[in-house]
Amino acid sequence: MLPRDARLYVAGRRGLAGSAVVRAAHAAGFTDVVGATSDELDLRDRAAVFEHLLDQRPTALVLAAARVGGILANSSRPADFISENLQIQVNVMDAAARAGVRRLLFLGSSCAYPKFAGQPIRESSLLQGSVEPTNEAYAVAKIAGLMQVRAVRNQLGLPWISAMPTNLYGPGDNFDPHDSHVVPGLIRRLHDAERHGAGTVELWGSGTPRRELLHADDLGSAVIHLLDHYDDPEPINVGSGFDVAISDLAAMIAGVVGFQGLIVPDRRRPDGTPRKLLETTRIRGLGWQPTVELREGLADTYAWFLEHAC
Repeated sequence: MLPRDARLYVAGRRGLAGSAVVRAAHAAGFTDVVGATSDELDLRDRAAVFEHLLDQRPTALVLAAARVGGILANSSRPADFISENLQIQVNVMDAAARAGVRRLLFLGSSCAYPKFAGQPIRESSLLQGSVEPTNEAYAVAKIAGLMQVRAVRNQLGLPWISAMPTNLYGPGDNFDPHDSHVVPGLIRRLHDAERHGAGTVELWGSGTPRRELLHADDLGSAVIHLLDHYDDPEPINVGSGFDVAISDLAAMIAGVVGFQGLIVPDRRRPDGTPRKLLETTRIRGLGWQPTVELREGLADTYAWFLEHAC
């Protein structure tokens, strides 16, 4: 276990994943949790990142910073997604190695797995097929980060690790109607429709793809658990263990929001990967399991939206 007085740096501390890691770290007793905001430090600025981490010299670092977005954002701006994520990852990891960061956890993504991987997806599926084309640029950047962690372990002997979270949602998410992921995007559209008295809401795609969803606070607890208990060159999956059809998810969110109209599939929109459910036997074997039930988590997320993003 990491000493609770060790300095823990969270890159991306204001994002959905990073803010959850900060909450979990405090709950676990860490007393020195730090991390610059994007206003204070541009992680794409290599010289600035080196100067900052050499000054901070944390014992451990969680790399949760990334440029993220839904299908529309990924497919319309792939150059931005691959360039900015590669810059962030390389700069932070190179600077962390120079600063002597002993323990680093890199957050990969389940979208790095092949589009047609066997279900549930095992960690061994990585690089065994082509990724989903609509988020290819982001997936390739994440794969590069996974490989950098493995390379650092091989060359420098540092116990750095990678985790592969499934689709996240929760307080602090991005509810932009154009750049958001499925849960915040549906919350925004269904809320707006209910508020304006609309009778129908379009659901992007057919509604048949299935997605596994994990509340951000469950990811936060998993990250702290892995920092304490995991040391292996292979990435480890972090998921809830069950999935839901997008159409059923939309109906759940409609119930939370209070929308009583029709939800109409827009089959002109891409579906993305048909199913994405992670095999989580390895992390559960380490003694971790999720605690936030989906309906409870959706209600929690909507309450945060009403208070902060509405």
